[in-house]
Amino acid sequence: MAVRKTREGATLVIGLGRFGTALAATLERMGKEVLAVDSDPRNVELWSGRLPIVQADAKNPDALTQLGAAEFQVAVVGVATSIEASVLITGNLVDLGTPQIWAKAISTEHGRILRRIGAHHVVYPEADAGARVAHMVSGRMLDYIEMEDGFTIVKMRPPREAHGYTIGESQIGQKYGVQVIGVKSPGEPFVYATADTPINSTDILIVSGDTRKLDRFAQRS
Repeated sequence: MAVRKTREGATLVIGLGRFGTALAATLERMGKEVLAVDSDPRNVELWSGRLPIVQADAKNPDALTQLGAAEFQVAVVGVATSIEASVLITGNLVDLGTPQIWAKAISTEHGRILRRIGAHHVVYPEADAGARVAHMVSGRMLDYIEMEDGFTIVKMRPPREAHGYTIGESQIGQKYGVQVIGVKSPGEPFVYATADTPINSTDILIVSGDTRKLDRFAQRS
């Protein structure tokens, strides 16, 4: 029986819309092995010379086999405007035994189908970006990462009531039920927070906790 050969860390990106091109270009800048695939010759011509790219119809399993898709450790399906195409391509990758399949979805129903046919990870770029920005524009947050089960990590400016106090003196944890993980002062290295860590108005805090509690904390002026 032939042993499957996999290119360690190699990523196949199928579909060069905004999501796919940003992903492939970032991987390329990071020095990762990446191959972009698109069925539209205009996209292929546009990105030729800037990305390793081939023109192929990934809905056709023979086309994927010919370009060596089975050798890639990770495949990302960036095609989502056509749910039929997204499902067909993902199914082809499942049949090839791709170890990690990431697929873009445009709705929860679309994502449910992708998971059922074998996608390991489903992402919702537009919805995730919208939720992230909504949290950021409504308070003092500078960045926002929602994990699982309502746990969130944010980067934010400290509220005025904490200026000039240490973390212990400010009693942020007791008052708001969130935890300050670290503090970054301008021109200074990041430090993990202790009760004795001072908070200044120009600092940036890294804070973790329940999403709703962090939202309330970030609303403090």
